[in-house]
Amino acid sequence: MNERNILVVAHAGRDDTVAAARRVIELLRAAGARPVLAVEDRTELSAVDEEFSTVDALGQEVGVDDLELAIVLGGDGTILRAAELVRGTHSAPVLGINMGHVGFLAEIERDAMVDAVERVIARDYVVEERLALAVRVKDALGDVVFETWALNEATVEKASRERMIEVVVEIDGRPLSSYGCDGMVISTPTGSTAYNFSAGGPVIWPTVEAIAVVPLSAHALFARPIVVSPDASVAIEVLERTSGTGILWCDGRRSHELPPGARVVVRRSSRPVRLARLHPTAFTDRLVRKLQLPVAGWRGAAT
Repeated sequence: MNERNILVVAHAGRDDTVAAARRVIELLRAAGARPVLAVEDRTELSAVDEEFSTVDALGQEVGVDDLELAIVLGGDGTILRAAELVRGTHSAPVLGINMGHVGFLAEIERDAMVDAVERVIARDYVVEERLALAVRVKDALGDVVFETWALNEATVEKASRERMIEVVVEIDGRPLSSYGCDGMVISTPTGSTAYNFSAGGPVIWPTVEAIAVVPLSAHALFARPIVVSPDASVAIEVLERTSGTGILWCDGRRSHELPPGARVVVRRSSRPVRLARLHPTAFTDRLVRKLQLPVAGWRGAAT
């Protein structure tokens, strides 16, 4: 029987997260599964508790394509890091246990952690695939100089606080408009409740496949968010007349400098991110709960 490798993603910055990681590892071992830690996490956790040093490390004792699932203890930022860790040929699904605040991506809250691990052991979960973005940066000569991906969003931003960035947006090979702005957000439905939401973009239900393009503080007559096909190609070109440089950020984790003439091309990735789900919850309910939206007075749908 093949060994069941379960990645546990947690950091040592909070006592409750360390305690939760310790408990999850104990439960996995008791069930005959093999807990795995990222090298960085193992180093940080071992400095708090030497017992973590006995856990196998991802990329050393266990390869990324040998993972069955990742259990994430943290908020959305930790889940984004986990999605990066498991991204391989056959990316393992990610199950989030919310140890943060809003935690849109987390499946359950910390008080259901033991039940969640038991469900993982029993393989009693469903996998939900989320649209991800493939991102390329081309230089002024058209050569690809950087490639990455994003689950939430790719943003082209000004690198200097004092200056705007000047860009032109292209959809499917045709120019849409130029902008003097602080930047542009290109968001997935998953990321629509993150940076896109803060920038005034639309909330997109996860079951809707689409890409949102949202200008940031644009000095332009046409500065509304737009929603395009999930199969569209969105390009943001930093105009040569831009003073200074821009910067590309993907999920707030991976970045690349954008000099004048640089071009960022964003398309749907052929590899979605896979989230493990234990409870089929309506996204409306998740939105109301996470954002604490007022629904008092609702009498229920008419029958």
